Amino acid sequence: MDSTAQDFQPRTFSIKLWPPSESTRLMLVERMTKNLSTESIFSRKYGLLGKEEARENAKRIEQLCFASADEHFKKEPDGDGSSAVQLYAKETSKMMLEVLKKGPRVTAVSEVPVADTPLGPGDTVLDISGGKRAFIEADEAKELLSPLTKPGNSYKRICFSNRSFGVDAANVAGSILESVKNQLTEVDISDFVAGRPEDEALDVMRIFSKALEGSVLRYLNISDNALGEKGVRAFSELLKSQENLEELYVMNDGISEDAAKALSELIPSTEKLKVLHFHNNMTGDEGAVYVAEMVKRSPNLESFRCSATRIGSDGGVALSEALGTCTHLKKLDLRDNLFGVDAGIALSKSLPKLPDLVELYLSDLNLENKGTTAIVNALKQSAPQLEVLELAGNEINAKAAPALAECLTAMQSLKKLTLAENELKDAGSVIIAKSLEDGHADLKELDVSTNMFQRAGARCFARAVANKPGFVQLNINGNFISDEGIDEVKDILKAGKNSLDVLGSLDENEPEGEPDDGDGEEDDEDAKDDDVEDGLDSKLQNVQV
Repeated sequence: MDSTAQDFQPRTFSIKLWPPSESTRLMLVERMTKNLSTESIFSRKYGLLGKEEARENAKRIEQLCFASADEHFKKEPDGDGSSAVQLYAKETSKMMLEVLKKGPRVTAVSEVPVADTPLGPGDTVLDISGGKRAFIEADEAKELLSPLTKPGNSYKRICFSNRSFGVDAANVAGSILESVKNQLTEVDISDFVAGRPEDEALDVMRIFSKALEGSVLRYLNISDNALGEKGVRAFSELLKSQENLEELYVMNDGISEDAAKALSELIPSTEKLKVLHFHNNMTGDEGAVYVAEMVKRSPNLESFRCSATRIGSDGGVALSEALGTCTHLKKLDLRDNLFGVDAGIALSKSLPKLPDLVELYLSDLNLENKGTTAIVNALKQSAPQLEVLELAGNEINAKAAPALAECLTAMQSLKKLTLAENELKDAGSVIIAKSLEDGHADLKELDVSTNMFQRAGARCFARAVANKPGFVQLNINGNFISDEGIDEVKDILKAGKNSLDVLGSLDENEPEGEPDDGDGEEDDEDAKDDDVEDGLDSKLQNVQV
């Protein structure tokens, strides 16, 4: 036997997931900053952190968690670092929650105390939603809500979400709520009858509705209660008495045509409404007409969400026309409906009337080229300040690319662009990428996954983002990029300011996928590239509360 063969030993490879690169750590700080300073259920209970305070906390959290995880890693030097990554992510989430519950720092102290013992910021919120979802009986309700019975309490916001009230517990809660309803401004009773029979759940809703009737609320959340029309009407007394609502959340509530009609009829005034969210209902075209009526009566709307509500072309047209009256709108989310081209064109006529629009979510609306072109032509003139634009899953191909590119060129404030699950191929991808290459200094995320492009498109997108300061994520997964093309993308990113850390996962890329017409042959070497930072990024991707 040949001595060379005898001496041969198989090579082994060791992949280290720890420590993360500096850019990955910075990316995590950016993600935490966004989570800490974005409106959420926590911000409504404890207050919203400003961007600067959020960033300070994010940096502090990251440094502490990195130090802790690094110390852990040193105790297992022969490991791959996966347990350190898990600790890093777990501790980060835990500390973020602690920061959110503390709320924003108080910048000024009242000179004259209101009472002998001044109440702190936490004393204005009663939140019993923590822990596992559980049924509540009368005795437990009395104990949980006892802080509301103390003389001189100053509770203004309550959250009973994630606790299931029976009739006996609701009667206890009802008498307590009635005694403090005049001081309440925010009520969250989402998901508070889970697992109860329909008749009992409706009785519970009526008890709460009667108890809170006449309260002057600015915020009301009745989501996740499977309301339907019966449930909406069970809240009649509460809804009829509300003329100052600024935020209303009716998500995942089985809002059908009749339920939408009831909701529109029962709320006497929506003139002060700034936030209206209808996500994940079965509204349909007929129900959309009643939602559109509410929208028309809400000229001060700043955030409107009507995603995943089964609205088709006719309902989409009615809703799009109604949105033209909301001239203060900043955030519009219509994703995952069946609008089609006609509704897209109707929406394009309303968009020029929304000069303050900052975030626009239009994915999965079946807009096709014609509807998309109408919309981007309107945005080009009316919304150069847009920061987020999502147009995924709309059957957009290279024919719409020139109009889309012109629009993107005008949007120099863009931070996030999503064009995933379309049909741009190389021809459209090159045009779009070129429009992003110059300027767009604030761009942080670009998702062009699943667009059937190959080497040429991939290279152009890599060049477009390689030198953008603060860029975080490039998603080109699910395309037909050859192994050689992937190597070129990595070389381009390495040569730029952002390095490989910005490149997302490529686990669904098909190197031997069907090539575009007219393109040269792709190199079909069967090779895999291991990207350690991709593995780490995937673990940290969902670090949030």
